[in-house]
Formats: sequence, structure tokens, C-alpha cells
Amino acid sequence: MVRPVFASLLGSSWEFYSLYGHVETMAREIQRGANEVQGVKATLWQVPETLSDMILQKMKAPPKPTDVPEIRPEQLSEADGFLFGFPSRFGVMAAQCKAFFDATHELWEKQALAGKPAGIFWSTGFHGGGQELTALTAVTQLAYHGMIFVPLGYTFGSGMFEMKEVKGGSPYGAGTFAADGSRQPTELELEQAFHQGKYVAEITKKLKHQPPSAEENALQVQDI
Repeated sequence: MVRPVFASLLGSSWEFYSLYGHVETMAREIQRGANEVQGVKATLWQVPETLSDMILQKMKAPPKPTDVPEIRPEQLSEADGFLFGFPSRFGVMAAQCKAFFDATHELWEKQALAGKPAGIFWSTGFHGGGQELTALTAVTQLAYHGMIFVPLGYTFGSGMFEMKEVKGGSPYGAGTFAADGSRQPTELELEQAFHQGKYVAEITKKLKHQPPSAEENALQVQDI
């Protein structure tokens, strides 16, 4: 069994930040999809909150889930793959997630996450709320760590072309719309999240167990 993280894979890790619960709901479905893949153990983590209890109370934010532990930056190195989830703030990830990534400098210096697959999922307010831009701006965090971005593409099939109902998500990953906070992820959005979890888990498993090529073996011999 491989090691997991945030929603993280094989050891997979799925890390998320959720203020009103929309991303958390998506993360749990993604974890469920990932754990459908034999040999994969996906673990949910939440990044630390940066807002004070007073501010959270004024924002009417619900309590954080008690069954999902907070992750420390150094724990990322334990995972074989990742799915990072967050709400959008003006087209970029929430500040809590950015603060977490800012604290990964020691991992960056060692390139400890280089070559590991990572996907992204999110929640936005409305159609203009960054269903693609949020993912595009988040990819920079993966690039600096040398992680391999795993987009959803159009692997979700006909669900990617749904026009009869409002649906979040894009080729970059699964998504949902929160509107004023009262809208919850739909059945179709959760199906897409499940698919993404399973899809990224399968790719993580392939990369984890891919034997070295003849060229790589030759390079190792030369290094010795």
C-alpha cells in the first residue's frame, strides 16, 4: 500500500480549505473515488485557518470538520500524489491555501515534491468567478515544486458537455458553484469529483509503479 495525503494518493493526499463546506463536500467525494482504485489510500487534510474566530463568527462560517486533521507543510513529502481544493477569491486560491504554499519553501529548496502528480478542484461564487482562472493561477504553485499537473481533460465524457443544468468544473479539474453560499454541489458535480479522484489515483499508481527504463538504468550506472 502506498502512502497518502490532502485528498493525497497511494499514499495520496487530498489537501483542501473550505470556509462554508462546499470544497469539503467535493473533497470527500474525490477521496471516495480515489479509494476505489486498488492499492491506493487517499487521506483528507485541511490547511490551517488564518482568520480569527471573531471574523469567522461574523462571516457565519460553520465549524471546521473535526475528523479531518490539519496538515503541516513537511507532511506533503509523505504522499505519492495530490489533489488540492480551495474556494476562489478574485480568480485565485483562497489566502489560507496560498499561505500554506508559502510555507513549503524547505520542500521547494530540496525539490522534494518534484515528479509527483497533482490535480486541482475548486468552488466559485458564480459563472464569472474563475472556474478556469482559479486553476490556471494555482498551477504556478505546482510548477515551482516540479510537480506534474494532472488536468481532468474531457475524460468525464458527456458530463463535460452538460448544457441543461448549471455545472462547475472544466478540463482543469472538478468544480462547483456556491452562489450566495446556499447552493450545494449537485449530483453531477459530485460525480465529476468522484471521477477526478479515481482518475488521478490511477495515474498516481501508474507513476509509482513504473519500472525504470533502460536509459534510466544506464544513467544510474554512469553516475556510479
